[in-house]
Amino acid sequence: MSSSVPKVRLAGGLEICRVLNGMWQVSGAHGTVNKTKAVEAMQAYVDAGLTTFDMADIYGPAEEIYGQFSNQLKSSGSAAPALQGLTKFVPRPGPMDRKVVEKALQRSMSRMQVDALDCVQFHWWDYKDKRYLDALGHLSDLQQEGVIRELALTNFDTQRLEEITQKGIRISSNQLCKTLHACFCLPFISSKTDTTNNLKRIQ
Repeated sequence: MSSSVPKVRLAGGLEICRVLNGMWQVSGAHGTVNKTKAVEAMQAYVDAGLTTFDMADIYGPAEEIYGQFSNQLKSSGSAAPALQGLTKFVPRPGPMDRKVVEKALQRSMSRMQVDALDCVQFHWWDYKDKRYLDALGHLSDLQQEGVIRELALTNFDTQRLEEITQKGIRISSNQLCKTLHACFCLPFISSKTDTTNNLKRIQ
């Protein structure tokens, strides 16, 4: 097993690989997914030292595939390395009371076969709908209760990031949509994202 993969420690203490295994490819958007083969394929990444997996509640069976692999790894009897499962909470527009948020997290926990979530990355579609603050307030409360280890964001701009942190909500990271051929989110993210609240940029 390789130990040369660079790591970074988030604000809450979770150590993750700087290179994440993205699981959007198993969302089903690219065609039918063979779950058995997908679970088997994950071992090669772990053997290479890439133990951090990034998924979302809207990525089809991604959370279930992660859960099956994690459970299989734990049951193997060998000295299995610790995995880090980063998922995203991507709600549809609507009421963001605690029951809605808690139900979504419980669903992710069930799929991923975990008692607590390593990291929840929150995504919101429309900044004009201020209910993202309600959702983040509940997520922060659930973090304090031990349901979430790290609370993070996905593609939030600097203005909203400052608004959130000024309300006392601790954000560990902000995952940006940066690829080799598209960097359309970066103009909205200032250098403050690197320093606010010990925030890490995951690109």
